[in-house]
Amino acid sequence: MGSATAKAPVPVPKLAERYRKELVPALMKQFGYTNRLAVPRVVKIVINMGCGEAAHDAKVLEEAQRDLARITGQRPVVTRAKKAVSGFKIQEGDAVGCKVTLRRQRMYEFLERLICAALPRIRDFRGVSAKAFDGRGGYSFGVREQTIFPELHLDEVHYALGMDIVLVTNAKTPQETRALLEGFGMPFEKP
Repeated sequence: MGSATAKAPVPVPKLAERYRKELVPALMKQFGYTNRLAVPRVVKIVINMGCGEAAHDAKVLEEAQRDLARITGQRPVVTRAKKAVSGFKIQEGDAVGCKVTLRRQRMYEFLERLICAALPRIRDFRGVSAKAFDGRGGYSFGVREQTIFPELHLDEVHYALGMDIVLVTNAKTPQETRALLEGFGMPFEKP
């Protein structure tokens, strides 16, 4: 008879806990939902780092992958050019960036670090754009440099690479998406 090993419980991210306890009742009241499952939620977060120089210098792509893996805690997938662009000397199939899709616990952990630690480190930050909703539950914005994330050591960063961050929700309208993200603490710019 073997000994049973008990797994330590996985800690629930603070934003996931806040969503369940505070946001769901507040959104049900605000939008008149009768079912908790009808309340919008964040489905996934996609982070994309485009680095066209990677087609000519493999070190750029390696650094982008390393930085994105440190930021997200997940290994990125290399993205390749779909078409040849002669003006940029890129051929079809060349590596031009990397991306990560986060779901569940890692998604909430990344969102918390983004809102609480990374966005406040942007110089002259006045909030993220309030016009970047796609009308189908998505919200997209860009970051100019990956160095705003505290996980990176600045002496190891040789290339300043920007990233696109897409927050995908199952909300039906931009108003629902904004209310959800404001509930998480997303700092929108004031008009």
